[in-house]
Amino acid sequence: MRRPTVRALRGALALTAAATAVPLAAPALPASADSVVIGGTPAAVEKSPYAVALSSRQRFGSGRAGQFCGGAVVAPTKVVTAAHCLSKEVLGANGVTDLKVIAGRDKLRDTGHGREIAVRDTWVNPAYDPGDNAGDLAVLTLAEALPDSSVIGVAGPGNAAYAAGTAATVYGWGDTSGEGAYSSELRSTRVQVFPENVCERAYPGNSEGRYEGATMLCAGDSGGGHDACQGDSGGPLVARGLLIGLVSWGSGCGLADRPGVYTRMSAFTDPGRGTGSR
Repeated sequence: MRRPTVRALRGALALTAAATAVPLAAPALPASADSVVIGGTPAAVEKSPYAVALSSRQRFGSGRAGQFCGGAVVAPTKVVTAAHCLSKEVLGANGVTDLKVIAGRDKLRDTGHGREIAVRDTWVNPAYDPGDNAGDLAVLTLAEALPDSSVIGVAGPGNAAYAAGTAATVYGWGDTSGEGAYSSELRSTRVQVFPENVCERAYPGNSEGRYEGATMLCAGDSGGGHDACQGDSGGPLVARGLLIGLVSWGSGCGLADRPGVYTRMSAFTDPGRGTGSR
């Protein structure tokens, strides 16, 4: 379970880049199951409207509405996600023509609720390196605007939400077991922001990847059992009501000594805009 970093949001955010690892997008073949996030529980979309799913039935089938990655709404027509979610490895050599964002829906099969909005344009960080996942950020522009109530603020530099020991929540529709049990319902799990030395010790630069605190943060459960996993890539990590990270990379799922690594959103926000500066 590896995940990547970020770099630029048009119209709401400005970003920059760096990271390391293996993508947490869903596998090329669709996987069905009702059991996402490791150690998680069902999450009500009314309380987390910023958590959205990326969908392509063309590529992943209709069983789970084509879900393959997550994203976070940062402006009415802007969703941030992981760049590797839009890679050829995930979407195929020819890409897809039915890329959508599913918003306002807890259960992927419940097509009577929420909205499926076409993606009008995609921006993939030009500095993204699929070899080491540096700069793993993409911005989706929606064909229709979501309400302001769906937008989550981004925690800027120096925000207390990034402090070690801060409780955070990660959201997704991905693997709930580490063994391919993909969820059809939005789930979340509580994790804790880890100290930099713990993250560096977990990923010192071996085959599992190198942790770089300037653009990453890591979070998890000191006892293991709570984490993001495959299929959760690009999903939001939220603390104190603000977006602090995007699911990026890691080794395994829910391992005590291998915390999840997330894009550190403060490294990519534009201080001049005051985004998320509570």
